[in-house]
Amino acid sequence: MPIVQSRRRFLTNAAAFAGAAGLAGVGAAGLDDKEKSLAAERPPETSEIRFGNQPIFCEAPRYIAEELLRAEGFTVRHFDGQEYNLALAHGEDGNFAFLFAPDAIRWLDAGRPITILAGVHVGCFELFGSEQIRSISDLKNRTVGSTYGGAIADLVTLMTSYLGLDPAKDIHWIFPDASSVTPKELFVAGKIDAFLAAPPEPQELRARKIGHVLVNSAVDRPWSQYFCCMLTGNAEFVRKHPAVTKRVVRAVCKGVDLCASEPMRVAQVMVDQGYGYDHVVQTLNDVPYNRAWRDYEPNDTLRFYALRLREAGFIKSLPQKIIAEGSDWRFLNEVKRELKA
Repeated sequence: MPIVQSRRRFLTNAAAFAGAAGLAGVGAAGLDDKEKSLAAERPPETSEIRFGNQPIFCEAPRYIAEELLRAEGFTVRHFDGQEYNLALAHGEDGNFAFLFAPDAIRWLDAGRPITILAGVHVGCFELFGSEQIRSISDLKNRTVGSTYGGAIADLVTLMTSYLGLDPAKDIHWIFPDASSVTPKELFVAGKIDAFLAAPPEPQELRARKIGHVLVNSAVDRPWSQYFCCMLTGNAEFVRKHPAVTKRVVRAVCKGVDLCASEPMRVAQVMVDQGYGYDHVVQTLNDVPYNRAWRDYEPNDTLRFYALRLREAGFIKSLPQKIIAEGSDWRFLNEVKRELKA
């Protein structure tokens, strides 16, 4: 049974919680020299932060980051929905979000004013197949569903093109529409051949013994060698609010580390917000948060996916342009030095 821990108690224990994981710097009392230097940082340019909010369990570091930022005195508000590109394009609507790396690259190629700030974690997506589908090559002329639309479907498109299929011709996609039947329900009912799942969907399908995993992006190469979600900000907000941006990057990095070192406590924070305990715990165990911002270079992710997207005809920009114009690692590098990554 989970240990009951309210949000207030989490905030009360935030400094000790972070310190136990080697991530001190939340509280102001009893700080060592390094932490005093953090406390002496220039004040934030605003006290309000707007974070993109999607009920995908792998975003657990965001929930923790938001609590840590509130403990620092910030007001955290949310913007919802799939149109993150529109919200991030207007800093008043959205300041930061976790974006799927290929999705962020496509937005940059299209001229969206966003800046990628850090990698969060490696893959969490799993491609499930029916009994008739034993490998990705079996998906030719088959139907594949996804809850999250074209952005996430890029991953299967890249996987299939990587193996020589033509995803535009060889795969029939099913996305959510106005009908009451979801792609996941169609897969469960045996009416489509494969389903690309994001947490908690893989955990639910495995618990119900539905289908089998064709690809797990957390463990299968080459996908497991690159970041999945990346912390992304509105470019103008990042430019005007460097002190806030650094605090957000630091809080997200701490959130990732806490997901790896204190998964049961992190799970309870999410349960307090209404999520199911069992699937949250399973997600925290499945996603390799211990292989994250400390171990992988975000430039490698942008280079890898930009090349794959360009080969597939999705973007025109070269990786060098995406990296030069769409990323800013200054804050991440400062945080790495402070947290001795």
